[in-house]
Amino acid sequence: MISITEWQKIGVGITGFGIFFILFGILLYFDSVLLAFGNRHKLKGTSFFLGGVVIALLHWPLLGMVLEAYGFFSLFKSFFPLAFGFLGNASNIPFLSALFRSLQGTSSMV
Repeated sequence: MISITEWQKIGVGITGFGIFFILFGILLYFDSVLLAFGNRHKLKGTSFFLGGVVIALLHWPLLGMVLEAYGFFSLFKSFFPLAFGFLGNASNIPFLSALFRSLQGTSSMV
């Protein structure tokens, strides 16, 4: 019989949790209701991002990275003012606070 140490038991348990959560995340990721609810108005950004991944895998890495970057900014453009506002309020550095406040006012929430 093979003896298993305590460290190996812990490793098997953590690996099991990891596999479970990865499979559960994939299941939730491909749920059609969640995809239709959260992604209908962001189809342009999603298609550019995934197209960039495909182009990068087809040995055009520079073009793929440009498409991915455009898709990323297109997907998260409504989140950037919120993040800049939080960083501007959280920081005590006068220059950064003024910069974040000016960037927060340039974009509208969608």
